Amino acid sequence: MPYNTIMTEAIRLSKLVRGSHDNRIMTEIIAVTGKGGTGKTTLSGFAIDWLSRNGRTPILAVDADANANLADVLGADVDATLAELRDTINSADMDEDSPIPAGISKQEWLDSRFATAITEEDDYDLLVMGRTQGKGCYCFVNGLLQSHIARYSGSYRCLVVDNEAGMEHLSRGVLPQVDRMLIVSDCSRRGVQAAGRIQELTRELGLTPKSMDFIVNKAPSKDGVPVVAQGISDEIEAQGLNLAGVVPEDPLVAEYDADGRPTVTLPLDSPSRKAFDEILERIL
Repeated sequence: MPYNTIMTEAIRLSKLVRGSHDNRIMTEIIAVTGKGGTGKTTLSGFAIDWLSRNGRTPILAVDADANANLADVLGADVDATLAELRDTINSADMDEDSPIPAGISKQEWLDSRFATAITEEDDYDLLVMGRTQGKGCYCFVNGLLQSHIARYSGSYRCLVVDNEAGMEHLSRGVLPQVDRMLIVSDCSRRGVQAAGRIQELTRELGLTPKSMDFIVNKAPSKDGVPVVAQGISDEIEAQGLNLAGVVPEDPLVAEYDADGRPTVTLPLDSPSRKAFDEILERIL
């Protein structure tokens, strides 16, 4: 079949799929954010796995960090990212062998190709934004993510977003709303202060999540119990953060990472998984 015919049929089918989303379901959007290096991507993966194990499916997982690692945590193979679709669009006018056939607009091509950026697993789909554009501009990818989340999110029961360090995707209105926010920090004063700024910015943006829960990750343990220093506890209180729980430092996380094994395959009784599962059972 000629390539143009294939693309025309793909576009027709993508329009049919969009029409099939009229019977939308209420999607709960869970945003995971925090200072870089606090382990929010690992906890995002654990959250996706917990939701799957507890029947809260289907799930759309979004890796909104330019330094994309969520696929590694989940053990998913990603074929394409939104950034790669953007690169194809940018090179289309200069490439004699453009993948965009004559007579088909760039927007139609994007609509037909968007499905290739979604990695389908048994209980969740994964969408990866990919690297930034040029000197850091994420405008095109943000716009593409915004339009397609609005279009497809009603087909999922839960949408879990692993945000980059900071609040760009929230401040730009990429997400239609946030129902629950998980703010992650390590046991550092700077991490707690960053969490406080995220909470403040959330309120300044007029976002009204049902809950904003603060989680301390990578805490040292004493006699098997994670411990938060008094100075850190005082800073948490000073920032007005709602401490939902503490996840201990888990050597298995580093071990699995070194071996290239998906972090979500850690045993359920491992210290970090057990602690975070208990937190999620309380707050979700």
